[in-house]
Amino acid sequence: VQLVESGGGLVQAGGSLRLSCAASGLTLDDYAIGWFRQVPGKRREGVSAISTGDGTTYYSDSAKGRFTISSDNAGNTFYLQMENLKPEDTAVYYCAADVLGGVLIRTAQQMGVLPAFNYWGQGTQVTVSS
Repeated sequence: VQLVESGGGLVQAGGSLRLSCAASGLTLDDYAIGWFRQVPGKRREGVSAISTGDGTTYYSDSAKGRFTISSDNAGNTFYLQMENLKPEDTAVYYCAADVLGGVLIRTAQQMGVLPAFNYWGQGTQVTVSS
């Protein structure tokens, strides 16, 4: 599995950005594709994820109501639409993937946190200015 993120950049508070993740090597029926973010010196945070098998989604509390995860019809590109961005959203955003997507995401919904995934992209910087 290979993942390549794009779409990061600098935006003012209240603005929007759409991150893209081009995925290849998804040979199984059900993956979890997730977006994580990390600020230097802080723990990595799982922001959102979607199952390629049944479309189940997960959002962290910080993402609910502002971020939307989606995919294209071919299931090769995944998006994170971010609205009403805040300075605290500043981070490197990573696209990640793992197998058994539906089970993984439903577990995350119950636990309130995404586990670490096995496949990772290189990350894209998002900076929100105040």
